[in-house]
Amino acid sequence: MEQEILNKLQTQEELLRQIYTSSEQTRKYFLWTMIGSVLVFVLPLLALGFIIPKFLSTITAGYGI
Repeated sequence: MEQEILNKLQTQEELLRQIYTSSEQTRKYFLWTMIGSVLVFVLPLLALGFIIPKFLSTITAGYGI
């Protein structure tokens, strides 16, 4: 009876370790997905904030405004 309980506890410990490993991999995946989203979406928006005024001043300079 006691050995049976110890075996079950050991099995549960192993399963918990596997769950922890899987959840850490998922957490890292979400972290890198968020970083990738920021790089692909937010940085171009910031760049446009600098490019559009320069572009507009170049266009309006050609018209002599």
